[in-house]
Amino acid sequence: MKIIGLILLVYLAFSYPVNAAPRIAVLNFELVDDTLLPNAPEELTRTASMKPLLEQAISKLGDYEIVQISANDQNAATAGVGYLLNFNDVAAKLGKQSGADWLVVGQHSKHSFLYSYLMVHLVNVKTQSLAGDFPTELKGTNPNGTYLSDK
Repeated sequence: MKIIGLILLVYLAFSYPVNAAPRIAVLNFELVDDTLLPNAPEELTRTASMKPLLEQAISKLGDYEIVQISANDQNAATAGVGYLLNFNDVAAKLGKQSGADWLVVGQHSKHSFLYSYLMVHLVNVKTQSLAGDFPTELKGTNPNGTYLSDK
């Protein structure tokens, strides 16, 4: 009987928590549109497409579990535009509430009809700290994606 208990203990020690896929939540991207025609339907659609595109890309990278956070929960956690992007501790609490290990917070800032900026932060939920900052310049108006150039 002791050997069965030992085998079960070893199995549990090396299974679920240790081998569990990292859980990543991607928030809806905010749009900050400072152009002369702000918040055009095409730009709202383009910005809304960024979350699912990023989730698809993460899924193709390997063994990650995508965690969903509702728009209502995201809105309740923020105190205004850019708040979750600037306050990693608050963003991390939202991620923890949803069971995520990592949280992606993004903002699409459009200052011109020729280009815009995508700011993406990767937040470590456990440490409540910024793990990565990924600013990118977007060019073009392709409705099925974006043309990216690293900055």
